Amino acid sequence: MRSLTHSDHAKANKEDRPAVLTRLLFRAEVWLRARLLPLQIRGRSLREMLELAEPPLGGSRREGVSAAFVVRTVRRVTRHPWVMRDRRCLREGLLAYRLLAETGLRPRLHFGVERGAVTSPRVAAHCWVTLDGRTMIGESDVPYVEILVHPAAEALRG
Repeated sequence: MRSLTHSDHAKANKEDRPAVLTRLLFRAEVWLRARLLPLQIRGRSLREMLELAEPPLGGSRREGVSAAFVVRTVRRVTRHPWVMRDRRCLREGLLAYRLLAETGLRPRLHFGVERGAVTSPRVAAHCWVTLDGRTMIGESDVPYVEILVHPAAEALRG
């Protein structure tokens, strides 16, 4: 069994730099997107917000970024919101959906309301993201009545 020499360590560190640089650049990009998102969606309809959440057709896919890393980064960046304080789940959901889709995955963005919201003066709504049927962002102990899923199941088959 051979022990690693100083040059072996230097070579290993050099090979890790692109991964580290990729992660740092990704975190910086997510931070910037999170700060710009409130300005981008201000005054827009839900349909327009969902269009913004979609990556451009033919856009480049992110290589080497896992779903788990996307979720951790989105959570970390949105942990202390400067704006959209009452809509953190929407901010997290839109960001995570777009970033997961950019990695080539097929996430789904769900919207729901609390049971009994129809009779309440204030509607309590929630947004969450799933991947392969598993909630990635927006877990909640409150049962929500799902009112919209983006993209619709028909769009995923196409």
